Amino acid sequence: MKIVNFGSLNIDYVYRVDEFLRPGETRAARSRSIFCGGKGLNQSAACAKAGLEVYHAGIIGAEGHFLKDKLLSYHVRTEFIREIPESNGHTIIQVNDKGENCILLYPGTNAMLSDGYVDEVLSHFGAGDMVVLQNETNMVGEIIEKAAGKGMRVAFNAAPYTDAVKGYPLHKVSWLFVNEIEGASLSGKEAFEDIARALRSAYPQTEIILTIGAQGCIYAGIEGFYEVPAQKTIPVDATAAGDTFIGYYLMCMLKGYGVRRALETANRAGAITVTRKGAADSIPSWEEVL
Repeated sequence: MKIVNFGSLNIDYVYRVDEFLRPGETRAARSRSIFCGGKGLNQSAACAKAGLEVYHAGIIGAEGHFLKDKLLSYHVRTEFIREIPESNGHTIIQVNDKGENCILLYPGTNAMLSDGYVDEVLSHFGAGDMVVLQNETNMVGEIIEKAAGKGMRVAFNAAPYTDAVKGYPLHKVSWLFVNEIEGASLSGKEAFEDIARALRSAYPQTEIILTIGAQGCIYAGIEGFYEVPAQKTIPVDATAAGDTFIGYYLMCMLKGYGVRRALETANRAGAITVTRKGAADSIPSWEEVL
């Protein structure tokens, strides 16, 4: 079984602030750091650090070549990454003293996938393989359709949430990952349990994994309904915590560990991530999680 992640490749500009900026406010940042990021890159890194072989598919600009180098350093397969003379996708991230973040995203090359490119990449994969997706690239709905048509399993993280998500063929997704905000927007519910149950009802062939930050996570799927509390930790930077969770969860499920162990392991991995600054570099190895 092979895994391909059609994922975003971002340059993250991270600013440490006392509090998030409000409308009309000007405030000096304490520091600025530049990291490799993007939910796609982070999730490929998490899968690889968890012990899976994963191929990354995406498009970078000339200034984004170091993103490919970073993935290679994590032992992610990068032969499907293409480089074009356009501006690379990037983010402006504020991180406050509570370890919370807010993110401004510029899609850039991440929104330049084409039918021809997607078909060429998918020609190397088939029934039983997996495609991983987030909502930071274009053609998400088309990729779900194409991958499902080939008999591939689809793991989709509906982040960042847009109204376009409701139009995707989510009934063809094997695993749907949402946080409380994304889940509420998609389901129309507010209570965590109601969100999970509503999404499971709407997409009965899809396993729902709802992450709820410091409160843990909820699963609704073929193995039943589980609520697993989060690991207690002192957060420094929440960037990439959700991406870490997804990579480790998928690894556990593909290794046959079962839902509860997968949720607990993914929670531990995410808990380590929030104690460190940065995105992909903050993701722990399997040995650390153990």
